[in-house]
Amino acid sequence: MSNIVNLRQARKDKARGDKQREAEANRAKFGRTKAQRQADAEQAARRAQLLEGAFREDRRDASSPEDEA
Repeated sequence: MSNIVNLRQARKDKARGDKQREAEANRAKFGRTKAQRQADAEQAARRAQLLEGAFREDRRDASSPEDEA
């Protein structure tokens, strides 16, 4: 003889399982640890500092043409 299954509960269990699998896939796809985010932020700061250090000190602001006259 077969087991009696509550269809409403079976549907909910299936939906929970599907949602959990989707969440797991999204965590693998988009999730990043705090250490990874901090490392990326530090790397971006180093790049910005390197770029800022490459500018010449006597550069003029292009938005003020009065200084040229």
